[in-house]
Amino acid sequence: MVRTPRCLFWAVFLGLSVSVSSINPQDLFPFGSSAGDQSLNQGTDVTQEVPLDKPVMFYDGKFSKIYINTNGFVALDKPSVQLEYLGNMPASFGMIAALLGDLDTSDGVGKVYFRQDSTPALLQQAANYINTAFPKSDEVNPIHAIVVTWVDIESHEPDGPDHKRNTFQLVVASEEKISYAILLYPREGMQYQSTRGYTMHAGFNKGQEAYFLYRKRQGPYYRITDDKKTSVQKLAQQTNSGKRGVWVYEIGTSSQFSNIVPGEVALLQEAEVLSQSYQVPKYPDGQLVAEHPSPYQVHTGDLQPGNPHFVEIEEDDNIQVGVFTYSSQTCANSRQECSSFADCQDYATGFCCHCRPGFYGNGKQCIAEGKPQRMNGKVSGRVFVGSSPIPVEFANNDLHSYVVANDGRAYIAISAIPSSVGFSLLPLASVGGVIGWAFALQQPGFKNGFSIVGGEFTSQADVTFQGGGGKLTITQDFRGIDEHDHLVVNTRLEGTVPTLPPGATVQIDPYSAVYLYSNNLINSSSSRDYVVTLEDGSTVTRTYKWTERISFQSCQHDRTARPVPQTQMLSVDQVFVMYSDSDHVLRYAMSNKIGDINGVQPEENACYTGRHSCDTNAVCQPGQGNQFTCECATGFNGDGRTCYEASRPVDLCRADLHDCDVPVRAQCSYTGGSSYICSCLPGFVGDGRTCQDIDECQPSRCHQDAVCHNTQGSFTCRCRPGFHGDGFHCSQEQKTRCQVHRERALASAELGPRGPRPVPGQYIPTCDSQGEYESMQCHSSSGYCWCVDQDGTEIYGTRTGPGSTPSCDQVTLTVGPVPLLSGSHLVFAQSGKIEYVPLEGQDIKKDKAKTVLHLPEKVIVGIAYDCVDKMVYWTDITSPAISKVHLQGGEAIPLITSDIGSPEGIAIDHLGRTMFWTDSTKDRIEVSSLDGTKRRVLIDMDLENPRPILTDPTNGYIYWSDWNRESPKIEAAHMDGTGRRILVKDNLGLPNALTYDTQNSMLCWADAGTHKVECMKPGFSDRRQVLQGVQYPFGITAYGKNLYYTDWKRDAVIVVDHHSGRETDEFLPQVRTRLYGITLAYRQCPTGRSHCAVNNGGCTHLCLATPAGRSCLCPDNAADMSCQEQRIQNFKII
Repeated sequence: MVRTPRCLFWAVFLGLSVSVSSINPQDLFPFGSSAGDQSLNQGTDVTQEVPLDKPVMFYDGKFSKIYINTNGFVALDKPSVQLEYLGNMPASFGMIAALLGDLDTSDGVGKVYFRQDSTPALLQQAANYINTAFPKSDEVNPIHAIVVTWVDIESHEPDGPDHKRNTFQLVVASEEKISYAILLYPREGMQYQSTRGYTMHAGFNKGQEAYFLYRKRQGPYYRITDDKKTSVQKLAQQTNSGKRGVWVYEIGTSSQFSNIVPGEVALLQEAEVLSQSYQVPKYPDGQLVAEHPSPYQVHTGDLQPGNPHFVEIEEDDNIQVGVFTYSSQTCANSRQECSSFADCQDYATGFCCHCRPGFYGNGKQCIAEGKPQRMNGKVSGRVFVGSSPIPVEFANNDLHSYVVANDGRAYIAISAIPSSVGFSLLPLASVGGVIGWAFALQQPGFKNGFSIVGGEFTSQADVTFQGGGGKLTITQDFRGIDEHDHLVVNTRLEGTVPTLPPGATVQIDPYSAVYLYSNNLINSSSSRDYVVTLEDGSTVTRTYKWTERISFQSCQHDRTARPVPQTQMLSVDQVFVMYSDSDHVLRYAMSNKIGDINGVQPEENACYTGRHSCDTNAVCQPGQGNQFTCECATGFNGDGRTCYEASRPVDLCRADLHDCDVPVRAQCSYTGGSSYICSCLPGFVGDGRTCQDIDECQPSRCHQDAVCHNTQGSFTCRCRPGFHGDGFHCSQEQKTRCQVHRERALASAELGPRGPRPVPGQYIPTCDSQGEYESMQCHSSSGYCWCVDQDGTEIYGTRTGPGSTPSCDQVTLTVGPVPLLSGSHLVFAQSGKIEYVPLEGQDIKKDKAKTVLHLPEKVIVGIAYDCVDKMVYWTDITSPAISKVHLQGGEAIPLITSDIGSPEGIAIDHLGRTMFWTDSTKDRIEVSSLDGTKRRVLIDMDLENPRPILTDPTNGYIYWSDWNRESPKIEAAHMDGTGRRILVKDNLGLPNALTYDTQNSMLCWADAGTHKVECMKPGFSDRRQVLQGVQYPFGITAYGKNLYYTDWKRDAVIVVDHHSGRETDEFLPQVRTRLYGITLAYRQCPTGRSHCAVNNGGCTHLCLATPAGRSCLCPDNAADMSCQEQRIQNFKII
């Protein structure tokens, strides 16, 4: 069904449009026999099954029949007896509870009417309620409705009726793929609130759902009322749709449904709201169900947060990598998560951070009150101007902003804007709108954005120009305060803007925008006019609609915290926009205030208007009436009207203002004030200001069979020829395997006039200068020659007859088993840790898990294992960097720290000794040698969000997935980047995890969007589903019959038998935090062949295998003139 966009300029008039009177019985949808209704049989706990003409969506299910019950509910499954659910919610079956209680129609007065209805008049009435309740969403046009009305219903009391009666109504209206519930409670029809001593309930219950194997657990339960009778009374007094007594909810969609979504329009003139604090009971295994949001939560719609430099964060569950989350830990082990200007406080369910007096923020990020704030960042994206088919590309354009916090003024400048788009971007002062909102001047009782969300959040705004002028999406990712106290923000522009000719100017009138607040989401929308003045003096007025969604993470543990007002209004005036054609800089400026949505003006105190005389580095403190005082911000001195930065002791060592010797010989240690100490480094002698090298080559320093070499500040020991060791201990060199083999063969030879002669028919091996087997061996008497591996074993198929010799440097080498560990291990990343857990067969030995490395300040995303050197490689998106560490532990070894954006997936070619990785910021795939040198970009086109990557060196392929929300795909290419092709592009959502099962030649992936695990053989159309219903997979690996994947929702490693398609086990780490990449550390290297495994394939630099041979490639920007590129096609040994 095609939806038409609706006017979004609703917020300013919202307070005036809300009805202040409750509905009456005559305001209900038509009901009774005259409306064509059927009625339930009289009695108590009567149920009737009703087949539906059109299915109803409820949560993530589709239902073709319903069950209507006397007790005030409609069930989606056959209901159990009332003793199992009355007073004992949630029920085991799916239920829409209009007003659940023990009800009775036996007296013949009370009736339960129901019907299906598709008449235009009724559907329009339902559409009006829904569209009013969700003013920011696209227009809804139902095609089918179910109307159920409980009229004059008595409670079923054991002591006889009390003659009070309730009347209420449920309407379920559906489009093809979405359903809504409209609940109506007329004030005169609500006469009692409890039955049999239990408070009546309204809400939505999914019922039990499949969990582990054949186990079931209670699904989500969304409550509109609580256990207090007053919450039932308020059903007729309040609303989420703009009309008292009418409540509207989105209750189900055909795909990717996450939770019940309530209407967004409350009675804005009233401060009271219905309190909600219901916690879903524990699962049988002790795991808590996530608490569901209050019925006043803002409708999330199609929110898609921006690019995670992880890891999404962006996702239907608002999971974002790079944005902090609170856990259930305590301050004792989590104090470092709070700002240095905040206090940590423990609560019953966890800890929260609170900024100290004189600072403001969310506790994780705190800044001094009154202090100006600077912002830096980059702007990227593509913008089409008018009807031009060619977009203007933005690539890391600088954005700088300065905010005067004590009066709400914000200044924004974006550099390197070409004139082809600069004038057309003038109307978009809203690019800086979220900055103005974050640091707006606060009116009494209201908070600006930074006070609520801190400095880590994502804003996505859609700008729709009227009259077919196009649409632009502005995504801004705020990444916190950096080491310079600057707020870091990255901005992306995508879409189309109307053309403005060179020389045009733009004037933007003052405007207001209403912001709706919920736990982790803030929504806003408004309509904005601007006047364009052309060079000839003519003017034209234009309009655009602005819709913004801000997602963040809040701390839910402090139940006593003062709540943020559910609605606030941002008032923006003194808007100034300018584009300089000479220096290509786009500038915006505006003044921002945050306050009452109903337009109530505070007293005319200069601190609230911003018209004070305080210094820009001062806090304005309001007094009585119009009185105020100015106080310099923290870190500044003065009288408030003039402030200067407080003098701080200078670290003379860090400032390089000392007289110690050069850093290679001496160390400067700062001791406070203006003092420091100079000391010579080990290997040098002196007073610290002058240091001389010590000759460490004294007798007995090195072994007697070694030579000592003095160096600056140190020395080296090297064993003499014929000996081996580290120089401190040397022993006579042992003979190699080839040398021993040769000596034994010669020992059995016959002594001839010119020395030993081989016995006729005997083979004598030849060794190279290092004592290793030469790659080609020949039989001196027969004339046959063949190739051997490093152990001297003949490579099958290489033997040649007399008169010819094989080309042994072009032969693929079969790598045999190399024992590593006592068993295979799963290695996985958990935020800033790398852990491994052994496998016994294919079962996890859960009690043997160990930590390889702990870097709490890092976020480790991708992980790979080199079975040859037993090294674990990983990507870190915080530095960003690629590093490695030995599986048995030790120090981290950084490999790549420059020219890298957001490295995510990583893979190792253990045969060719190279590593591959994806970069989701630079949108490219790179390769290098295992030490991080010889870097080369393989693919940098048509990539949006590449994440996992795999190598198949035996066949010469790499595989990767791109979770671009608009067009997700799984691709393959030769290891040299050629032969690129798309393997899967249909029916994908967020293919986060990817693995290659070498035993079965199967490519498998886990998708956090479709919630499936699937497999296929590359090159064959045999895609099959392994498992459905996974929650939020991130990484996956294969071993034997099992797949092992990490899940962000379950904080666990889950085991799946890919033959039976069932979960068989799960591993829960001792500390439950988000799990990222996972890989397998084999007990022995997998057997395989590669053209690059012998002598680097004859390449000078990078050797990259292909299905038919190998490519010798040079690194990017290679300065080595000896590098030669060539692609070699070889026969493949079978």
